[in-house]
Amino acid sequence: MDIKNILEEIKFDNKGLVPAVVQDIKSKQVLMVAYMNKESIEKTFEEGLVHYYSRSREKLWKKGETSGNIQKLKGFYYDCDKDSILVLVEQVGVACHTGNYSCFFNEVLKEESEEVDIIEKLYSILEDRQQNPKEGSYTNYLFREGLDKILKKVGEETSEVIIGAKNKNKEELIYEISDLIYHILVLMVNEKIYIEDIKGELISRRRS
Repeated sequence: MDIKNILEEIKFDNKGLVPAVVQDIKSKQVLMVAYMNKESIEKTFEEGLVHYYSRSREKLWKKGETSGNIQKLKGFYYDCDKDSILVLVEQVGVACHTGNYSCFFNEVLKEESEEVDIIEKLYSILEDRQQNPKEGSYTNYLFREGLDKILKKVGEETSEVIIGAKNKNKEELIYEISDLIYHILVLMVNEKIYIEDIKGELISRRRS
């Protein structure tokens, strides 16, 4: 990949800037919108960590340089008009200076799609809860207690699933399986295992 050819393709404005929409590669959540220039794009590809250009400070800046909330470059696209960029990242910590995971937290209208994957949505909620603790949250209690507590709950819920199955009680079994899936997702978030990792493993088994 020749970065010079990419820079020649992109249409920068009269100030040498191009807007960049930043998206989490795992959750697909839009995290922020910023501006990039040629130097910030070069730096981004050179280091694998996303750099932007600050219009207010008129200088280059690396995301997370002081906060530690860096963005690892995972994908880079420009649109059909070549005048805007989509940057896919692995977000470390939160993206917004307010402490929210995404800068787009001011909800005006939210319509749930019937096609929303509830497992992925739940994973995203658990991930957000880990990064933004909520007082009295059972999920945060598990994260606070750590791996041993989470594993204990996974073990307990596994036993409950076995009991539900032995009881030949479908409603009980559905309830206990749901509890087990929740605690497994908590374990995955705690250990930084993504749903895409599990999907990839299952796909590899299907092909073997």
